[in-house]
Amino acid sequence: MTPASTGASTTVGAAFAVSAPDSASPSESRMTPGGPGYRRMSLALFLAGVATFALLYSTQALLPLISGDFGVSASDASWTVAAATGGLAVFVLPMSALSERFGRRTVMTASLAVAVTVGLLVPFAPSLPALVALRAVQGAALAGLPASATAYLAEEVTPKALVTAIGLFVAGNSVGGMSGRIVTGWVAQEWGWRIAVGVVGALAVACAVAFRLLLPKPRHFRPGSLRPRVLARTVRDHLANPLLRRLYAIGALFMTVFGGVYTVIGYRLTEAPFSLPQGIVGSVFLVYLVGTVSASTAGRLVGRLGRRGALYLAGGTTAAGLLLSLAPSLPLVLLGLVLITAGFFAGHAVASSAVGKTAAHGRAQASALYQSAYYVGSSAGSTVGAVAFHAQGWAGTVAVGLLAVVGVGAITLLGSRAARRERYAVTA
Repeated sequence: MTPASTGASTTVGAAFAVSAPDSASPSESRMTPGGPGYRRMSLALFLAGVATFALLYSTQALLPLISGDFGVSASDASWTVAAATGGLAVFVLPMSALSERFGRRTVMTASLAVAVTVGLLVPFAPSLPALVALRAVQGAALAGLPASATAYLAEEVTPKALVTAIGLFVAGNSVGGMSGRIVTGWVAQEWGWRIAVGVVGALAVACAVAFRLLLPKPRHFRPGSLRPRVLARTVRDHLANPLLRRLYAIGALFMTVFGGVYTVIGYRLTEAPFSLPQGIVGSVFLVYLVGTVSASTAGRLVGRLGRRGALYLAGGTTAAGLLLSLAPSLPLVLLGLVLITAGFFAGHAVASSAVGKTAAHGRAQASALYQSAYYVGSSAGSTVGAVAFHAQGWAGTVAVGLLAVVGVGAITLLGSRAARRERYAVTA
């Protein structure tokens, strides 16, 4: 089996009724920083992001312990992560269709409820196949979060505040990914991997409850159709849009870098010359805090440099981090991880928010396609990155990441040229 990708209550309440349209104009009734409901909304989606990434990547830092417990190879154990990200990638589009019909808030609540319930069952898995199956179900459930959250923000937040709002959601992703890995690293060192994933499950339950209590009811949602032909036409329209196709590819390539690096880094740091213990390796993920900052400031970055300028900067930062991580010095490796993380989360926030702005209809499907590409990139990056690590060591993984960054730059350059041609066509 190939190495997996990196990094996903049954008490689901009754479906919530769709709110009636607000009497105020759309621009006046949408949330804006400092306005009514904005802080509650931001905190709610931040916590949803924490729960999503904490659950999705909860076994990643524990792969050596899982291998030892079940007596399997590292590549076999890594399927506990691949199953979750694969389930998310496969189900994100169907779940987005449900959110178009039943509402973003309803689908996000139900998704979290199922995911955290499965998370409480994961520690009791009697075998590796059972664990992989539970993780696949968990990933499929979590598929209701990313696309629905982006669509909710695109509908309920003023356009000027959209990048910042999505950046806060992505920041929650970074905190979730960080906390899940750090908690599992230290808890597993003392009490084993089962207790560690159980603690992450309990953390996710708390986040899910707070999310449901805090998230304001939608005011601009309009139910769509669940008819397959309508869904297929919407998906076809999005894939026919050159800008959306470029954004999907950029998201996949950024995640290719991130997936490869964070699948392999644990193995590198536990081996010579570093030979770090499990708890310390888990603490390395504190660098995710940098991603929290870079994602939450993506709006200001776009305001100063424009979308393409922000993507160039994010790609350059990621490439610099990859090169720096080649050094045989632990401080330089950690600094490289800081730059990689900052560049990735900034690029992801910029690209995902641009999807929400670009899609004139079917925003949940547009976001779902982005998320599918994103997690396909995660699986591809971690698989190829791990194979490269086995063949050429850390330098091989870095080479895979640099190729992906070059791809980001090339696609962004194509976008710049396309925009220039459009301007010339208008003025001619």
